Amino acid sequence: MENVVIGVDLGGTTTTLGAVTRSGEIRWRQTFDTRSAADFPAYIRQLSREIEAGRDQMGGEVVGIGVGAPAGNNRYGTVQAANLNWGGRVNFVEALSQHYDIPVSLDNDANATALGEMLFGAARSFRHFVLITLGTGLGSGIVVNGEVVSGSDGLAGEMGHICVDIDGRDCACGRKGCLETYVSANGLKRTVFHFLSQRTAPSVLREYSYNALTARQISEAATAGDPVALEAFDYTGRVLGLKLADAVAHTSPEAIILFGGLAGAGQLLMEPTARYLKQYMLFLYNPDIPLLPSALPHSDAAVLGAAALAWQKVEKTAHSLT
Repeated sequence: MENVVIGVDLGGTTTTLGAVTRSGEIRWRQTFDTRSAADFPAYIRQLSREIEAGRDQMGGEVVGIGVGAPAGNNRYGTVQAANLNWGGRVNFVEALSQHYDIPVSLDNDANATALGEMLFGAARSFRHFVLITLGTGLGSGIVVNGEVVSGSDGLAGEMGHICVDIDGRDCACGRKGCLETYVSANGLKRTVFHFLSQRTAPSVLREYSYNALTARQISEAATAGDPVALEAFDYTGRVLGLKLADAVAHTSPEAIILFGGLAGAGQLLMEPTARYLKQYMLFLYNPDIPLLPSALPHSDAAVLGAAALAWQKVEKTAHSLT
C-alpha cells in the first residue's frame, strides 16, 4: 500500500485533517470542532482519536504528521493559541510526538500553503518563489532553495506587516500602515469607502454600509464597470505591486503566487499588480517575473499545505538516515 501523511489544518473554530499521498491525493478527510476540547491536552487526545478512528480508510501506512496553524512556529514547534482556552503558547509538536513515533512538523498556515504549492500546486517547477495569501488579512511564505525562510526565531516572512505608510491606516497589530490594511478583503473595503468619500462619481457601492459590503460585491461591481470599484482594485494592485517589487529585491524569486479569496478576483487584481510590479521593480531584475494564481483547490489547500510540511520532514529524515 502507498504511504500517506496526515495533514492537520488547525483553525480557531474547526480542525480539518486528511490522509494525503506523496502525489497529493487526499484519501481520507475528517473535521471536528476545535473548541470542543476543554484544554490543550484534551485537544491532543481528541486529535489522536480522530486519526486512529480513520486508519482503516486511509489506504496506506501513516509515515508523518504535518500541522498548519495561524500562529504556528516551525523553529520551536509551538502555537500561540490566543483565541483558544489553551493558556497561551503551547508546544504542539512535543505534545503530539508523545502519541506517535513518526516525524511531526508544524508551521504557520501561509508557510504551509507555500510548501503545498511547491509539492502539489503552481510552484512545482520552482525552488525560489513568494506566496501571498489574500483573505481577511495578508499572509506570506517565502521559499529560497526549496526551503521556507523562517529566520532566527521562526517568524520571518510576515509581509502582511511591512509598512506601506508610517502614518497610514491603523492595523490590528497596533501599528500604522501595514500592508494588510491596504491589500486584503478588509483593506479593499477600506479603500472603497475612502474613495466613496472623495469622489462624486455614481457607484452601486454607495448603497452598502461598511459592515454589509463584501469583497465579492466589490468584484462584481468592478466587473460591471463600476468606476469606484475599478479604481479601488487599481489602487490595491498598485500597493501590492510596489511591495512585491521590494520582495523581488530581497529574494529574486522565479515566480510570485497569489492565493486566497481576494485572489479569486482574477484579472481585476492580477493585471494592475503585474503592471505596477514591473513599473516599480529595480532594472537589475527580470521584469517579466511570472505572477501566478494558486493551483491548489481552495477547499483542500490547508490540508495539502500541512501534508506538504509532513512530506518534507519525512523525506529529510529518510535522507539523513542514508
